[in-house]
Amino acid sequence: MAARLYRAGGFVADDWLLLGDEDAVPETGRLILPLARFLELAGAGRSEPRFAVLVKAHEDPQLLAPHLAGLTLVAVAFEKFSDGRGYSTARLLRQRLGFTGEVRAVGDVLLDQIPLMRRVGFDGFAVSNEPTIRALEAGHDVDVPLYLQPSERSDEVPAGARYWARRPSGAQLS
Repeated sequence: MAARLYRAGGFVADDWLLLGDEDAVPETGRLILPLARFLELAGAGRSEPRFAVLVKAHEDPQLLAPHLAGLTLVAVAFEKFSDGRGYSTARLLRQRLGFTGEVRAVGDVLLDQIPLMRRVGFDGFAVSNEPTIRALEAGHDVDVPLYLQPSERSDEVPAGARYWARRPSGAQLS
């Protein structure tokens, strides 16, 4: 099944085309390029506003630092749900590198991961998992009301506070 783009509580049209390592680069259209191809084109002076980047788990997102101001989208690959390196990539993009464009999770994105992905900076989800698509279509976008790990988010109690004090305002302990 083709991936569907989920953003801000609903499925939306996706006008970005994800290219593989060997795919030809079309002359028109919005394209998500693998990191190595993007860096190659940028090095050759072909960095264009219609280009976005796909960063895989083993790749260093800090290579994008000189190019982030010109990017509107960085996609982060989740080749399998058990690989958590994509969470670190999103956090690096947002907090260390100051990227303000869309950070999109692509690949094996499951319903229960979405609130945790939002927490580290993802705001778009290319969902291909059929049960996840059906659940989101039915309005079952999940939330996690209690976080045990501290965060840099300003709407939470700072790190060092007791775990029950780090819960979002209004959340009840059971």
